[in-house]
Amino acid sequence: MTTKAPEIKIVETTRIACDGGEGALGHPRVWLHIPEGQGWIECPYCDCKYVLKGHEDKAA
Repeated sequence: MTTKAPEIKIVETTRIACDGGEGALGHPRVWLHIPEGQGWIECPYCDCKYVLKGHEDKAA
C-alpha cells in the first residue's frame, strides 16, 4: 500500500488557515503562522506543507 505525499502550497502571507480542503471530509479550521526564519509550516491535521513565497528552497 502506498501513501499519498502531503500537498505543498506556496503562499504569500505568514498567517494562513487550513481546513483540509475537502469540505465535510476535511478537518477543523486551524490558523497557522509561518516562522520568519523557517519559511514553511506543516498542518498538524493533514500534513499539508505551506511554504512562504521566496522560501521554496528551505522547504525541501
